[in-house]
Amino acid sequence: MANKLKYFIGNWKMYGSPKSLNVLLRVNRFLSKNRNIRKNTKIIFCVPYTLINNFSKKIQNKLVKIGAQNCHHEEKFAAHTGSINAIMVKKSGANFIILGHSDNRNEGDTNFIINKKIASAIKQNLNVIFCIGENAKEKKAKRTLAVLKKQIKESLYKKFKNKKIIIAYEPVWSIGTGKTPKLHDLKNIVSFIKSEYKKIYKNENTPVLLYGGSVNAKNVTLFSTIKEIDGFLIGGASKSSKNFIDIIKNYYR
Repeated sequence: MANKLKYFIGNWKMYGSPKSLNVLLRVNRFLSKNRNIRKNTKIIFCVPYTLINNFSKKIQNKLVKIGAQNCHHEEKFAAHTGSINAIMVKKSGANFIILGHSDNRNEGDTNFIINKKIASAIKQNLNVIFCIGENAKEKKAKRTLAVLKKQIKESLYKKFKNKKIIIAYEPVWSIGTGKTPKLHDLKNIVSFIKSEYKKIYKNENTPVLLYGGSVNAKNVTLFSTIKEIDGFLIGGASKSSKNFIDIIKNYYR
């Protein structure tokens, strides 16, 4: 079962300057002019820490929302030079946050640390975009489902507010490579993830589940045939308003 509302979330990673606000404003204008798309679509841009406060002030009352890309797992203010926690993210103006991205896992984030980050973010009433995915070695060894199950079980607790959690399936081998899963495989993986999620929360709420990994204006049409996918986490293509808008247009075509 899919959710009616569709999410298109941009992850800028280490990109952007104050002038990059124009990307968000162009996307906002597009939504303003397309009522049918606007009523069923949620747009979020997860930008570097340096842009959160500026962008959130400039787009107040706009259709586009602002998110962060990570935070430290420490809930309180502490001596962690160069870090920012969920309190600081929230006070900067973000309402969403990406946690568990493979970039951060590669830098040392374990499921245990991600669990603490999710707990801290939810405590600050942030909406969590929780990333999971297998790497090329794990895929080749046919361990995809086992890896995803472990990431879900060790990172999410029943006590978390499940309505504050969006799951983003991003196969690591697909990010930035142009390679994407076969549709049949992706459909099965999406169903598996939703099933595992429900085992934790033991209710009928259907989780919001995104796909991420080399999403572009061409392949999004194919992905749109999998109704269980509730949207997309978009990397490189989200840095261009044209590319991002083309993805949205082609999804609804």
